[in-house]
Order: sequence, then C-alpha cells, then structure tokens
Amino acid sequence: MRILLWDIDGTLIHSVKTGGYKEYMIPVLEEIFGTSGRLPEMRVSGMTDLQIVYEALSIEGISQDDIIARAEVLVSRLTEEARRVTGNGIKFFEVLPGARETLEALAAHPRYESALVTGNIKPMAELKMELVGLDQFFTLPGAFGDESHDRRDLPARAAERIRSYLQLDLAPEQFIVIGDTPNDIDCARHFGARAVAVGTGRFYSREEIMACEPDALLPDLVDTQMVVETLGKL
Repeated sequence: MRILLWDIDGTLIHSVKTGGYKEYMIPVLEEIFGTSGRLPEMRVSGMTDLQIVYEALSIEGISQDDIIARAEVLVSRLTEEARRVTGNGIKFFEVLPGARETLEALAAHPRYESALVTGNIKPMAELKMELVGLDQFFTLPGAFGDESHDRRDLPARAAERIRSYLQLDLAPEQFIVIGDTPNDIDCARHFGARAVAVGTGRFYSREEIMACEPDALLPDLVDTQMVVETLGKL
C-alpha cells in the first residue's frame, strides 16, 4: 500500500489569477490585525497559511503567539471571505490538465489511497476541492495549514490520523508526498516519506526543483499512465 499526500495549489489546481488568494486574505488581516504587513509583495508558494500570516505581519511586531491567539477567528473569517470572493460568479480556480484523470485512475487502483497535505487551512482546502469537483477523491484524513507554522510537521500529523483511521501500522516510506515546491520535498524528507515533484508550479524552475533531489519529477499530470508507473517504482 502507498498513501499519497497531495499538495493543492500548483499541483492539482491553479488560481485563475496569480496571487488571487490575496483578494480574500489581505482584507481579513487588515480587519483582524489592523494591517496586512508585507503580504501584498510576498511570494508564498509552499508555505502554510499560518506561516504566511506570521511572515507578513512580523514586520509589524505581531508575534506567532498573537496569531495563534486569534487563529479561530482568523480561520473563520478567511473561509467566509474566500466563499464570498469565489462565489461571485467568476471562475476563480481551475483544475490543472490531467489532475482529474490521474486522481480517477489512482482511486481505482488497489495500491493507492489519497489524502490532502497542504498549506491551506482545512476549510479553505475543502472549499477549493469542492469548487473544482475533486473533493470525492480524498477519502483519508489529511493535515492542513492551520495546524502549524512549519509545513514539515504536516506529513507526520496526517500519517498519525491515517494509521488510526485504517488501523494499519504504516511506515513513513509507504507515504508519498506529491507537490510542486521545494517545501513539499523538504516536508517529505523530514518525515521519511517519498517525494514526487510536479513541474506545474508557477514559481520554481525544473533546475530549482531537481536541486532538492525528489525521488521523481513529473512534468505534469497529463500522462496518467506515466504517473502510475512512476508511483509504482517508489
């Protein structure tokens, strides 16, 4: 058995507009903390939402403890604002080519089960998957960006839940993290999982990804057979 831990943004979907998340995150940070700090100019690919908030606001003297103290209202308001922004009739997210077909093939394969391990807060991850119609493919509990400032914590959190859910003693090497950034590879290595990089992210070149030494690199998810064969070697 192999458990596939999927990143979302840049791996399965894209925002139609680069940096579109700022349309709902900036006003929420300004509402709760009185500032969005340096978020308008930040590049945040591969970071957890809590990490994004801290790195944006630390310049204003706002600490991790300040953010954690308001995490509940932050998560609630981000989700509400995202639903408002993405529900206005404009197509906000799009499924990357081949992602749906690949998830369908893997769901039908006896070796694989899938979960989300993403920097998105849990309600945001669920909203994105709901909006693009991919939510049915993630049957296992995952781990999300409202749980830690450090993305490296997330695979272990997901694995603990999955082991309990399946009642199986799964080794770290039975997990495969699939993502588009160096942080995805780093979090896989930190946990002891395999790492598969997908070259569909907007911010990192093939050379930058390969420098992180993933176990495999896929140009995209278009060739479903190649994806399945690549995973089968891990």
